[in-house]
Amino acid sequence: MRYTNPDRPGVSETAEESLRQENQNLRRQLEELKALGHGSPSDSRPPVLWHPSGITIWAILLGAAVLVAVAFFAGYIPLRKQQNLLASEEQQRAESLPRVEVIEVSRSTRNSDLELPGNIQAVTEAPILARASGYISRRLVDIGDRVKAGQELAEIDAPELDDQVRQAKATVEQARASLDQATANLQQGQADMDLARVTAERWSVLVTRGAVSRQENDQYQAQFKSKAASVRALEKAVNVQRNSVAAAESNVARLENMQSYRFVRAPFDGVITLRNVDTGALVNAGNTLLFRVAQTGALRTYVNVPQTNASSVRPGQAAALTVSNLPGREFAGTVARSSNALDPASRTLLVEVHVPNPTGELLPGMYAQVDLSSARTHPPFLIPGDALIVRADGAQVAVVQKDHTVHLQKIQVGRDYGDRLEVVSGLREGDTIVPNPGDVVREGVKVDPVPVADTAGQQAAKSGK
Repeated sequence: MRYTNPDRPGVSETAEESLRQENQNLRRQLEELKALGHGSPSDSRPPVLWHPSGITIWAILLGAAVLVAVAFFAGYIPLRKQQNLLASEEQQRAESLPRVEVIEVSRSTRNSDLELPGNIQAVTEAPILARASGYISRRLVDIGDRVKAGQELAEIDAPELDDQVRQAKATVEQARASLDQATANLQQGQADMDLARVTAERWSVLVTRGAVSRQENDQYQAQFKSKAASVRALEKAVNVQRNSVAAAESNVARLENMQSYRFVRAPFDGVITLRNVDTGALVNAGNTLLFRVAQTGALRTYVNVPQTNASSVRPGQAAALTVSNLPGREFAGTVARSSNALDPASRTLLVEVHVPNPTGELLPGMYAQVDLSSARTHPPFLIPGDALIVRADGAQVAVVQKDHTVHLQKIQVGRDYGDRLEVVSGLREGDTIVPNPGDVVREGVKVDPVPVADTAGQQAAKSGK
């Protein structure tokens, strides 16, 4: 490439010659400046200023860019190589450690899920037995019939009982006649006593006047005392006869009550759940079961609560019942009472739950699932069931510490849900455990922890999901 020199117009030069010429000009100007600085004060020539050309500016910029590029490659490339080396070493170290899946321990829900089997029974259920001996003359109800309190269920023919009632009434009449006779004897005795008293009083006056002897007076005084004792005896006899009359009347009342038991009646409103006799059957008082009546307007369910949950169930707590023959239905109930003592054989607490049954959909004898869920102030930790390690020194879990070291931590297990376990003590909030520890998980071994969620995401990515 050729350039035109401004000092020599019309003459073309190469770039090298142009640069050499510029260099000479710069030297000449520098010498002039030196001479100007050391010259006499009278020298008033103006200084010659340097005006670089465009090629000079481009050369300077090009040199600066070259220096920047050299500095960049001299510093960045070694740094990048060092970073790659460290990453490669870290990857090799991570690949050399066993990779295990880990999860972070979390607390269970505040609601304590407790669902137990229970047996539904009627709140009130009574067997109806015969109170009178005889034959069933009429049967008025059958199983499934709804009855009211006092309604007749059956009638018993008991002729022997009728004869006993008539005999007892005759005994009452006989006792009353004996009472009348004793009363008459008492009246006669009282009359004799009054006469003896008057006579004794008169003889007492005569003996003071000396008209009669003391011997005669003593006889009349003793006769009065004898009559008084006879009256007291007659009064006792009257009381005895009155008691006999009362006993006879009581016997009549008893037999009449027994006679009223010929009509078997319902003790309360309910449903006939059992009929054990038919017309013409012979029944014995106190031994023959005739019917069974149950109140089904409200039912009770007995539930055996394990010892670990016994303290969380209390009277007044809400409950919910479900039965297999009514899917999707839930019946609300309330804990009525508990036994307040554990069965030593099963270590369970017997709890009674009352359930309203106005429509009669629930039947006594049903098998139900009772939900006794309640709120907990300090819910326990929840871990997978496979995370539990059972050793000779107790239950443990594999905890991965912050330095990726495995520590076998002893725990106390609470409720067992099958695939999950509640941990009462031994773990802290934020602990990381191995959900399914294998043979590589041992005390003190270093591992490469991989969160379960990340592993699942990688597998999903590989499968294209």
